[in-house]
Amino acid sequence: MPIRHPARRRAAVTAATACVLAVALTACSGTTKDSVKQDDSTVGTDTSTAASADPDAPLKKGLKLAFLPKQINNPYEKIVDEAGIAAAKEYGATGKEVGPSDASASSQVSYINTLIQQRQDAILIAANDPNAVCGPLKQAMKKGIKVVAYDSDTAKDCRQLFINQASSEEIGRSLVQHLGEQLGHKGKIAILSATQNATNQNTWIEFMKDELKLPAYKDMELVKVAYGDDADQKSFQQTQGLLQAYPDLKGIISPTTVGIAAAARYLSDSSYKGKVVLNGLGTPNQMRKYVKDGTVEQFSLWNPEELGYLGSYAAASLASGQITGAEGETFKAGTLGEYTIGKDGEVILGEPTVFDKKNIDKFDF
Repeated sequence: MPIRHPARRRAAVTAATACVLAVALTACSGTTKDSVKQDDSTVGTDTSTAASADPDAPLKKGLKLAFLPKQINNPYEKIVDEAGIAAAKEYGATGKEVGPSDASASSQVSYINTLIQQRQDAILIAANDPNAVCGPLKQAMKKGIKVVAYDSDTAKDCRQLFINQASSEEIGRSLVQHLGEQLGHKGKIAILSATQNATNQNTWIEFMKDELKLPAYKDMELVKVAYGDDADQKSFQQTQGLLQAYPDLKGIISPTTVGIAAAARYLSDSSYKGKVVLNGLGTPNQMRKYVKDGTVEQFSLWNPEELGYLGSYAAASLASGQITGAEGETFKAGTLGEYTIGKDGEVILGEPTVFDKKNIDKFDF
């Protein structure tokens, strides 16, 4: 069952957070909006904010939605997508999941082209790269297909909405804060990320680095950002490599569900268990045994089922003309209630949950 957080339902992005996030996204991106071909630069506007929203319009029946995750075998994204597909049935639509088996920058492009040919009503994408997917996504919008990014954003003019799991600043800073408390704010630390181009990972890491500049962390040193490419075995090997290169390493932050599980597996069977603190983002079901055997004290995540559910209703609202993606518009997301669209088409699900021995058995996902 999805976790319910009634107090969060009217979530909106504050101007300050949105501005900081916009700067971080620009810093992480390989290209800028100015580098996009001129004839495509207004596609997002033409298909969204230039249109007129009808908040009283009913959700259309028979809509076709396609979820395109970073990679088809990612257990976290499987939860998100299955929840979104189930939500589609609530309002008389059909959903499906398609995607690559690897998380390379351009691996999603061919799938977008196929979905355009299939005339899907909406494409929901967790982007492996913010810019590599822009060309085909803009073509999709030209043909009237709605585009919703979730979990990991595209460049903002390549979609109408971005469904963000939580404030990017809150995620990045809180992970450093939690690890700092566990380490007594002393020692060398490393980050085990997903791919080098992942928008969400890079944004969180920028906020982590900014948090580490504060006086409270003067005795903590970030020695390495490693990349496991959201592949279990590579993430396992990267963890091993970090500890071999830095035998005095005190902590690891892994803001990826694949990475934190692989790192925990390595630590649990090594001499570093209980000596190296691991924190990051994971699901309760994959991390439960590592919490109970003492490998991991705590980790964080939002409810991925709710993320998929919210994304599904947002896409349907776009495809039905209830919203265009403009700041300030509102829509209802089934049992989750009403949401408000923030700056740059961002919709925030809510605050992440911290899991530990005391509460982990209350969750099943």
